[in-house]
Formats: sequence, C-alpha cells, structure tokens
Amino acid sequence: MSEQPSAPEDLSAEDAKLVTLARATRARARATEGAAVRDLDGRTYAAASVRLEHLSLSALEVCVAMALSSGSTGLEAAVVLTDGDVPDLAAVTDFAGPDVPVLVGDPRGAVHTRLATPGV
Repeated sequence: MSEQPSAPEDLSAEDAKLVTLARATRARARATEGAAVRDLDGRTYAAASVRLEHLSLSALEVCVAMALSSGSTGLEAAVVLTDGDVPDLAAVTDFAGPDVPVLVGDPRGAVHTRLATPGV
C-alpha cells in the first residue's frame, strides 16, 4: 500500500463526488465510517459501516457487496471517511484486484491519504 497526502484541490470531480456521497451516508446513518465506490461502468455505491451483535462490516465492505450484487465487474476508485484506523482493503482487492485507488479522509471529508490495493 502506498500512502501520499492529498489536498482537496487534487481531487477530480468524480472523486470529489465519492467524498460527498461517503460523507452524506456516514452522517445520515450516524456511523463510524462512510464509504463510496465507483465501478467500471461509472455507477456509484455509498454505504455506512454496520455494527450489530452478529454482523460487523466496514463501510467499504458494504460498498463492495452492493456493487457485486448489482452485477458490477470491478471498481475504478473508492473513498473511505473514518476517524479510525487505515481501512482494510481486502474486500476491494478480492473483488477488483490490484492498483485500485482508495482515498482515505476524516469524517468531514478532508482526504489525507491515498492508498492503492496491493498486487495479488
């Protein structure tokens, strides 16, 4: 995984849209994480983390499940907003393979880290 700081002005319009979707979803659900992904067809999926007694999914895992269950064949990019640890990219790697860019930011939507899924 590579990490590089990212200023908001460095974001493309499409990545800024993912940040907005992740931020709104996290706030609406009052969750610890919000995420959004863009699939290879340009469709977007946004989700919040799920924490139940018998089910625990990161926001990114929920997004991957949504994309997969909608017939998507891969991901072009992802955003995770969290005040926690660096997100686990295993689900994205399993589904979309290596070198998928993942932006990580704080709950307000300020992106601070650029990651990429590792090679398989």
